[in-house]
Amino acid sequence: MRIKTEIEIPAGLNVSLNGIEVTISGPKGKVTKYLPSAVKVEGNKVIISKVSKEVMNTTIATIKSIFKGVQDGYTRKMKIIFAHFPMTVEVKGKEVYVKNFLGEKVPRVADIVGATLVKPEKEFVVISGPDKHAVGQTIANIKIATKIRNKDPRTFQDGLYEIEE
Repeated sequence: MRIKTEIEIPAGLNVSLNGIEVTISGPKGKVTKYLPSAVKVEGNKVIISKVSKEVMNTTIATIKSIFKGVQDGYTRKMKIIFAHFPMTVEVKGKEVYVKNFLGEKVPRVADIVGATLVKPEKEFVVISGPDKHAVGQTIANIKIATKIRNKDPRTFQDGLYEIEE
């Protein structure tokens, strides 16, 4: 079953299409995604056709998520919690360094994905950006980097924990 739908492009946003690569830019930044070839831009509308219902719904959700991201942005907050060793978080280039995690001499490193900004603020770390998936993946990278190994996690609960979405 083939269906067709149109999504209105909000004012102030620019949508460009290059093959299957869609670039949407707005006041908070620019996001580029690969979408099905059945996506077209005509005037102030994005038209999706010639796809199944499942692909259509996923494409619509992705486009609306990008619209929200480039207009308002996505911001999430993590809290630095430690009981044994005071740790610090630093950002250098496209990497987050967690120093003195569980007293380790070598810092733990996590990659920053896309145009995501990471700002350490006292006992919090604020992660923000126009791409919801990039912000979420950056948080996942930080969680993976600070995973506790070879110690009892019930005793050692140090780490960075997400507290706000």
